[in-house]
Amino acid sequence: MKYYIIAGEASGDLHGSNLIKEIKKLDEAASIRCWGGDLMQAEGATLVKHYRDLAFMGFAEVVMNLKTIFNNLKFCKEDILKFQPDVLVLIDYPGFNLRIAEWAKTVNGQQSTVNCKTVFYISPQVWAWKESRVPKMKETIDEMIVILPFEKEYYKDKWKWDVDYVGHPLVQVVEEFKQSAAGHQPSANNIIALLPGSRKQEIAKKLPIMLEVSRHFPQYQFILAKAPGLEDAFYESFVRNYTNVSSVRNKTYQLLTEAKAALVTSGTATLETALFGVPEVVCYKGSNISYQIAKRLIKIKYIALVNLIMDKPVVKELIQNELTVKNLKQELSKLLFDEAKKEQFRKDYEDLKNILSAGGNASANAAKIVVDTAKNKN
Repeated sequence: MKYYIIAGEASGDLHGSNLIKEIKKLDEAASIRCWGGDLMQAEGATLVKHYRDLAFMGFAEVVMNLKTIFNNLKFCKEDILKFQPDVLVLIDYPGFNLRIAEWAKTVNGQQSTVNCKTVFYISPQVWAWKESRVPKMKETIDEMIVILPFEKEYYKDKWKWDVDYVGHPLVQVVEEFKQSAAGHQPSANNIIALLPGSRKQEIAKKLPIMLEVSRHFPQYQFILAKAPGLEDAFYESFVRNYTNVSSVRNKTYQLLTEAKAALVTSGTATLETALFGVPEVVCYKGSNISYQIAKRLIKIKYIALVNLIMDKPVVKELIQNELTVKNLKQELSKLLFDEAKKEQFRKDYEDLKNILSAGGNASANAAKIVVDTAKNKN
């Protein structure tokens, strides 16, 4: 059968690659075309467009790049029509993927000429903002797969929509890596991980503050995890004046197995860091106009996935004007030297893992839904 998978970010590439791996176990003759990254391509999918050409952060940045976004949508639709997949799998990336889902059902007001089902893997965070999307989502998405435990109840209770909770795919990804790294000798004893994100715009806002904190901890080695889609030259201008800062590429998980603490931008990385058991501070700073708009629209108590899932402030969030060198230095000191805080992190992280493990192997569960949907497209 033929599968067309669209992921627009690094995290989507990771989850997409594991989904592809599981799809091929169930359908050895699977033909897969994708938008994603190196990981999805490595699993045998034909890569149409890389996510580094798709990622725009914040309201202002999206507006500035509208022409590129619309050109990408047009090209994507044409490519899907040529490929004629049995199932269209949309991984997160809602601004783009929800438009594709709607188009796949109707083209120019008529029933679509794409004879396929749509599966949305990893729900848009409509519980945080843009709930108005849900009625259209119900119309255009044949199968919704969610990975956060509270999402199934949210859709059922508020929208009378039965969605599939499959567990969180990161649990198994992290566990498998930890097992493979068992016995590895750390390269240094005092490592602080810096995970500033994957988009140039967000890195430029947050990384200088993270780096400046390194001057207050000269006994520690700060190691920056470079995003796979960004060139070394981009980072050089930020790090060259710091003597105890180095960097790695494509070794983020190895870095997290060795780190004593981490400074992490909001997003999937906050959850990965927690699953590795590393105490962290969550850092967020966007353009002022994007932040002011978001603050008025987003209606959740926390921005870190760890805190949202646990429904309490497990990790400290330094947001916008609170993200200063002084505040970050203070919070990092607590992570490194407060033994009671370390123990609380250990307990909370264990509870988090148990909650997210309840669904079993998420990638395998999701793949079964995708393959079954493709088989029953008519």
